[in-house]
Amino acid sequence: MMELKNSCAIVTGGAMGIGFATSKRLLQEGAVVTIWDLNEAALKQAKKELSVLGKVFVHPCDVTKKTQVYKLAKIAKKEMGRVDILVNNAGYVSGGEFLDKPDADWERTIDVNLTSLLYTTRAVLPEMYDRNRGHVVNISSAAGTIGVAGLAVYAATKWAVWGLTESLRMEALGNGKTGVKYSTIHPGYIATGMFEGAKLGIPGRWIVPLVKNHDVIAKAIVLDALKKGKYSPKRPSTINLNLRLRSLMPDRWFQRFLILMGVAGSMKTWYGREKKNS
Repeated sequence: MMELKNSCAIVTGGAMGIGFATSKRLLQEGAVVTIWDLNEAALKQAKKELSVLGKVFVHPCDVTKKTQVYKLAKIAKKEMGRVDILVNNAGYVSGGEFLDKPDADWERTIDVNLTSLLYTTRAVLPEMYDRNRGHVVNISSAAGTIGVAGLAVYAATKWAVWGLTESLRMEALGNGKTGVKYSTIHPGYIATGMFEGAKLGIPGRWIVPLVKNHDVIAKAIVLDALKKGKYSPKRPSTINLNLRLRSLMPDRWFQRFLILMGVAGSMKTWYGREKKNS
């Protein structure tokens, strides 16, 4: 558990969606927030909207560029005094069958969803270790718990995020750094934003309904992970059912269950934020 008042946080991809909602909640809790995002227009708007809630710094950042990340991490420490919280939220999705996607899409997905976390975490972790205080929150996905057709490389990165978080958590505990915490958040399909249009079939959407808005995930980050210290919140919580059934069912039964849920075709209706606006 962490006292959020006067804590200092970096939120990547913080100008829109989950990142914006998370930054807003952190500011409402009394934290100081630095937002990194590629979208400079969205950054300016976020600064305008969020400044009334507290102290917020914004910087354009491509988190796949390690020189940018390391430079901006130093600036964040200078502006805020320290970094207590890192929310690795920046993400990229490009839906489609594995063989239909160009190499550039695979590479971009891996760079944004996985490699960038290595840079951002390395940039702040030494000082967290020195103070034995800090919390790194990584955004995985429901696709980081089961494979999803049309999201092969995206799902691979989100499984990797969970593995990375679990391993870093063990390293901290093994080194006696019990004050440095880690959490992984697993959102299902969200009705708006990056995954707009994606949906499970019936009865899948009854069991694992669409997440209504980004603030549902922001609550999981701020209230469950940071304030309550939960390690792996999932939204909706019925995502946990997949993990339980996988451990109990024979594999062929579980695969049939996923097909019945509509997982195999859930990305066929996807269009996302960029395609919607194009």
